[in-house]
Amino acid sequence: MTEPAAKRISTSVWEGAVSSALSRARLTGIKNQLVAFTITATLLPGLATAWISYTQNRRSLIEKISQELVSAASQAAREVDLWTKGRLYELRVFGSSYEVSENLDRMQRGQGSQARVRLRDYLESVNERVEDYDELLVVDPSGRAVASSESQPGAIRLPENWQRRLRTDEVVVGDPYRDHDGVTRLAIAVPVIAPSGRFFGGIVARTNLKSMSQGLAGLKPGGSGHISIVDRSGVVIAANVEADSMLPAAAAGRLRAAGDTAVEYRDARGVPVLGSLVEVPQVGWSVVAAIPRAVAYAQVTRLRNVTLLLLAALLVLVGALAYGLGALMVRPLNRLTRGAAQVAGGDLAVDLPVTASGEIGYLTRVFNDMVVRLRESRRELERLSVTDILTGLSNRRHLLTALDQEIRRSARHERPCTVLMIDVDHFKRYNDTYGHLAGDEVLARVGKLLKEAVRVLDVPARYGGEEFAVVLSETDLEGGAEVAERIRTRVAQEQFTVEGGSASVTLSIGVASFPDQGETAQALLSAADAALYQAKKKGRNCVVTASPPTEQKPRRSRGTISRS
Repeated sequence: MTEPAAKRISTSVWEGAVSSALSRARLTGIKNQLVAFTITATLLPGLATAWISYTQNRRSLIEKISQELVSAASQAAREVDLWTKGRLYELRVFGSSYEVSENLDRMQRGQGSQARVRLRDYLESVNERVEDYDELLVVDPSGRAVASSESQPGAIRLPENWQRRLRTDEVVVGDPYRDHDGVTRLAIAVPVIAPSGRFFGGIVARTNLKSMSQGLAGLKPGGSGHISIVDRSGVVIAANVEADSMLPAAAAGRLRAAGDTAVEYRDARGVPVLGSLVEVPQVGWSVVAAIPRAVAYAQVTRLRNVTLLLLAALLVLVGALAYGLGALMVRPLNRLTRGAAQVAGGDLAVDLPVTASGEIGYLTRVFNDMVVRLRESRRELERLSVTDILTGLSNRRHLLTALDQEIRRSARHERPCTVLMIDVDHFKRYNDTYGHLAGDEVLARVGKLLKEAVRVLDVPARYGGEEFAVVLSETDLEGGAEVAERIRTRVAQEQFTVEGGSASVTLSIGVASFPDQGETAQALLSAADAALYQAKKKGRNCVVTASPPTEQKPRRSRGTISRS
């Protein structure tokens, strides 16, 4: 019997048990209904209370955080405004110095060489004293740099009409930009005008924002928020912590539309935050005070979690009582039902614990005993389905399966494999002379010798009648011939006890190898069979290797007919 036959037997045996168990499984509905009612009665009022509490606390917290964010942003805006005014005031003081106006006047009157040196020395001394200035330049009325604190004057990044605005005694503040060294800077300029009102040019400062960022360091709304200064296009030019380089346009629009109210948005990294925006009118910048939403709502989240935890604890307690009561009634039957369903489906790896006493415990023990017997029967059926009873070798069905698998494996790894076709010489004469029992002893002894002569990974099998076959893994034609010769010699030396003395038998063996003599199981067996036929023609008791397929002659298949 095969495995499908065993499965049909187990299905038939347990069909009635499954039907009975499934009808009893309706008892689990009582448990489910009891648990569902308890959970619903506990969950609905608890969730309603928790939701009302969470909503009220969240609204109150948002108002508080909004005030903190707006206050922090306003304070930061004042700091930025004061910083800007301070830099412009300093630059006006430096620009009103006699050294600047007098030397510019000299240069315009043709005394440029000495005046340029004096201007450069003055700018260098000022630049060394003021940390915010990376470079100071003096420009003439046309906007051309005539002196710089650096040996190589940098580019002047100011609006297009900055020369005209200087002539009207206006200060000019350029847009922030990231310089080649990665530092964010901006250029500011003030006019240089003599006491008589004459316009000499201007003084321009390439200014870094280090002190501005340092001034924002102490501003942390909510204890862990951050302050960012953004320009008109949303580029972050300064911040008190490491921040994104850009404020998303959608977020900027929502912040400006909200006014003095904090709004939720996602930053450039997609992190949800709560923020507020305040404009700095003098320079056209904006201050954004923001705090991660998870941090902002941490207090109300803790309240929500505590409420849910208490609700869950109550739910678990009440649900556990209801579940325990229901499980006490139907758990043993449910276990038997599931086990019977597994067995009916062909899964015999079932071993139910005996946890109940009385009839249910007895039924569980009987069930386990029946499953063990079915399991043992299936194993024996599986063994018999692939084994030849007389020799203990694999049968022909298993040989063909193993050969097909070995050929596929050899083809995949580009390795050889070899098949031996073996026939006992003059076996019919031996049977007629000494009897069928003596013949059976020969077949059994040959099977045993084949097992001893090959490796564990090789597959010896009884092909039919007095024919045997061996599948040799990872073996080429030459190696297969050596194994065949070893088998032939060993059997020829064996003595068999018969009535009146002893007798011996010999073997004829054909050898064929994959892929040279065949690339399919049928082709390989045909080639080995043809080589065996040649061994018979040569007088038996010898080993013959197969020729390539093109040299083989077609020959009628003999199946299991005796070759004696």
